[in-house]
Amino acid sequence: MSIQVKPPRPIQLPAPARAAPAVERLPFNPGDHLSRTEFERRYAAHPQIKKAELVEGVIYMPSPLHFKSHGFPHIAVAGWLALYVAATPGVTAADNATVRLDLENEVQPDALLRLEPAQGGKSRITPDDFVEGPPELIVEVAASSTAYDLHAKRRVYQRSGVQEYLAIQMYEQRADWFALREGEYALIEPDDPSTGSGGVLKSQIFPGLWLKAEHLFAGDLAALLATLQEGLACSEHGAFVARLQTPT
Repeated sequence: MSIQVKPPRPIQLPAPARAAPAVERLPFNPGDHLSRTEFERRYAAHPQIKKAELVEGVIYMPSPLHFKSHGFPHIAVAGWLALYVAATPGVTAADNATVRLDLENEVQPDALLRLEPAQGGKSRITPDDFVEGPPELIVEVAASSTAYDLHAKRRVYQRSGVQEYLAIQMYEQRADWFALREGEYALIEPDDPSTGSGGVLKSQIFPGLWLKAEHLFAGDLAALLATLQEGLACSEHGAFVARLQTPT
């Protein structure tokens, strides 16, 4: 009688664990040091990043923005500048446009106002559609005076030749409008309250660009634009427009 021996069952080994998917890393992080060329290369390769800036070779990436402290004042400033552009030929504005200032500074200001080169402006639009060189006016909406807008970026704007810099600080409800004088920023003082247009800040580069900051902080867009309309009606703005329209 023959005995049949069954072959042993194959040993079932546990399936190898799947490797965890690699965590995609950002091309840069706040505080990283990069050249402007490398910063641009990494930024362009990751369109999911909505805002990053290179200031003195260091990466800055703002936190998520709130409605009252940034969203509304930002759109109010954009509308204020847009109205000025509509009434002033040879002047253009931009919102959140990238500005190449030098090899260590590529910023994305909240808003800017610039003269075309034919009108004496110091910036130009590059073939790849960026601003290169200092716009005549930059506006930043900052949470407070402790933000880097009032420190590192202000120094960069001053050194780069940005003629005017308007820093709106929402926490303190303060608007500091700086004008470049002999290479350094000095505050533009508002009109004397005893005058008819008391408390109004007036641009020295763009005649007729008037701002009553209290209207911005109160969220009164109609009053903000009404003050600008007064500026657009002044004789200085009329003379500025005539000069811009005169062939050189």
